[in-house]
Amino acid sequence: MPLLDKIVHDTEQITELRRELHQNPQTSYEEVFASNLVVRKLEEWDIPYKQGIATTGVVATIEGQRNDSNRVMALRADMDALNITEKTDLPYASTNPGKMHACGHDGHTATLLGTAKYLQETRDFNGKVHLIFQPAEEGGKGAHRMLEEGLFDEFPCDYIFGLHNWPMLPVGKIATRVGPLLASVDEFEFKITAAGGHAAMPHFTNDPLIIATQISTALQTIVSRNVDPIETAVVSICNFNVGTGAFNIIGDTATIGGTVRTFSQDVRLMIKERIDTLVTQICAAFDATVEITYTMKIDPTVNTADGVAMAVEAAAAVVGRDNISTSHPPTMGGEDFGAFLAEVPGAFILVGQGVGDTESPHSQTLHSPYYNFNDDILPIGGSLFATLITQYMPLS
Repeated sequence: MPLLDKIVHDTEQITELRRELHQNPQTSYEEVFASNLVVRKLEEWDIPYKQGIATTGVVATIEGQRNDSNRVMALRADMDALNITEKTDLPYASTNPGKMHACGHDGHTATLLGTAKYLQETRDFNGKVHLIFQPAEEGGKGAHRMLEEGLFDEFPCDYIFGLHNWPMLPVGKIATRVGPLLASVDEFEFKITAAGGHAAMPHFTNDPLIIATQISTALQTIVSRNVDPIETAVVSICNFNVGTGAFNIIGDTATIGGTVRTFSQDVRLMIKERIDTLVTQICAAFDATVEITYTMKIDPTVNTADGVAMAVEAAAAVVGRDNISTSHPPTMGGEDFGAFLAEVPGAFILVGQGVGDTESPHSQTLHSPYYNFNDDILPIGGSLFATLITQYMPLS
C-alpha cells in the first residue's frame, strides 16, 4: 500500500494524540480539550489558525510552496464525542464518566492533525488549504453553525472533503458514491392532550392512548403510500409515553417522538407536511388537542460527481484502484457534513477500519460502547487527505 512515507513515519506521534483525545471526550460545543490540543499542535508546527468559530471550532490555513494557482481546498474533521459510557477497558479509555468517542471523531481529528503536519513540513503544492476542526457533529449542527458564523466567507474554498472511519469495511478499502451517501435527519414530537378519567368509565374520556395509537398506525402509511417507491425514506417512532402507571386511570396526555430520514429535500418536505396533516386531523377527530414540534436538523450528505472523481483518484494512489468502491449503498445515518456540500462541491469518503474479528473493538458498530477507532488507518486517512491536496494543486 503506497502510503506517504512521512505520514507513516509520524504515525506513532499521531496515534498518541488520538489516544489522548480518546481519554478526554467532550460533547457538542464543550470540546475544549480537543480544541486546545489542536491549537497546541498547530502552534508547535507554526501553522496559523483561528479558534472559537462555533464556540470550540478551529480553522487552520496552510499555503503551498507557491500560491499562484488561485486554488483552495478545505479538509474537515469533527471533534465531538457522545453521551455513552465506555465499556472497552482500554488503557486509554474515557476518563469522563458518561462520555465516549464511540464514533471515531478522535481519529478524524488526529488524521487531520497528521495531514496538517505533513502539509506544513512539505508544502508540496501550489495553492492554499483550510483545515476545519468542527465541533458538534453529533446532533449539535456544528457545520451549520460554522456556516452561519461566516466560515466560507472568511475561508472560501473550491472543494471540501471529509472522511469517516467505517467498521463495516475492512482496513485498506475506501468507499464513496456520487449523489446521496447519508440521509437528512429530522426529529418530531407530539404532545396530545385529551380528557382522562376512571378506567371503569371510559365513556367519560377520549383516551389519549387510543389517539396516539391511531397516529402511530397512520404514520406508517406515509412511506408505503405517499413516498414514491423509487425514493427512500424512514419514519420511525422511537418514544411512546402515556399513562400514569396506575391500572385504573386513563391519563390525559400522551407523547410520541421519533425521527425522519430521507435523501431528497422534496421528499423530506412532503413527509413533514403529511405528518402535520395526519396528526392534526386525527386529534381533531377525537376532540383532542396536540402540540407538534418538528425539527429539521441536518441536510442529506450529497456528493458531487467532480468531488467523487477527485476522491477516487487520490484513493487510487493510496490504496490502489481495486480497493475502491464508487457504488457504496447510501445509509440512513446522518452527518452534518452535508451542510458544507450544499454550499461547496466535494465528497464524503468512507475509510474501512474493520478487521474481520467480530469481537474486535475496530469491528463494532458506530455508537457502540465497545467501539474503538483503529489507529492502523491513521496513515491511510492522512495520505488520502494529503494526496487530494497535491493532486488538485500540483506544483508543476
